[in-house]
Amino acid sequence: MITPQFFIETLQKEGVEFFTGVPDSLLKNVCAYITDHFDSNHNIIAANEGGAVALAAGYHLATGKVGCVYMQNSGEGNAVNPLASLTDGEVYHIPLLLLIGWRGRPGVHDEPQHVKQGKITTGLLNVMGINYEVLSKEEDQATKQIGKAMNSIRESGNAFALVIEKDTFDSYTLQNVEKNDYPMSREEAIKIVAASIPSDAVIVSTTGMISRELFEYRAAMGQGHERDFLTVGSMGHASMIALGIALQHPERKVYCFDGDGASIMHLGNMAIVGSKHPSNYVHVVFNNGAHDSVGGQPTVGHSIDLVKIAYSVNYEYASCVSTTEKLQEALKENQSEGLRLLEIRVKKGNRKDLGRPTTTPVQNKAALMDFLKK
Repeated sequence: MITPQFFIETLQKEGVEFFTGVPDSLLKNVCAYITDHFDSNHNIIAANEGGAVALAAGYHLATGKVGCVYMQNSGEGNAVNPLASLTDGEVYHIPLLLLIGWRGRPGVHDEPQHVKQGKITTGLLNVMGINYEVLSKEEDQATKQIGKAMNSIRESGNAFALVIEKDTFDSYTLQNVEKNDYPMSREEAIKIVAASIPSDAVIVSTTGMISRELFEYRAAMGQGHERDFLTVGSMGHASMIALGIALQHPERKVYCFDGDGASIMHLGNMAIVGSKHPSNYVHVVFNNGAHDSVGGQPTVGHSIDLVKIAYSVNYEYASCVSTTEKLQEALKENQSEGLRLLEIRVKKGNRKDLGRPTTTPVQNKAALMDFLKK
């Protein structure tokens, strides 16, 4: 494997000193190293991958240098627009280096949401005319590939991608950890909220730990999973899935279990939810200020005011709590009608033995649709 220090120092020798992107589990060790060794003006965790590409483009316009954009391959979808219509050689011809974690690579077992993306990862790069190399796990070979990538970028002025397989980077523990002293864990808060909702209500939960913890709560309580749509992929879109259900079933309460990173990724969705005024919609954001499932890299979740944002986009009620007592009080209020946001500030981390859903996405979809017919 390659040590993160070796990899980043090799990039620095090639003149790369600006990083931006959205953290990925396959890149978490190198992202942690970047966080510890670059200041906040030279490593910016973007809201989404498209924004990161645009940020790197602005960096190049200001400096003439090449920025590095890191992402999971699921983020290619967010990045396609600026890669094709901003940085492409037929438009503004702006160079950049892409680091793309290859989840779901064909022949390697992975979670269902990564299977299709894994099949099309390199195909998307080919379609966009972006040259790439699958990074070697040997440092001498990787050095040659990095040199090849940077020479290509300098000579052509185009983007180049280094595609990263599982176990490419050696371990590195993030030292610059942002801690909080909130008393509740996310899992504790999920249990409290899930236990409070009506039996005919629906929950749409976002990707990552939130859906996994909700699934395990139902299993521990001996309950079925038919009331929950577990959005195992499509980060940032759970709120719009919930809106689609809420508008067609105004007789039911619909809860969106969101995360801070996910809600920030497509923050404009809140404006659309607010514009439709669904009185049966409760938007619950479990905010730990981190991308918890991909290495604990920070979000801006604890430095923005989601309550004010909610009110500004026409949510009727919004509140922020961080204790069990305040959460219980807020949940009593949420039983009444009206579009609501409930932000719950929680501490980072999760159980090490946390499992994954044992039902497939298609089974989950079918069970929910049957439940909605009743």
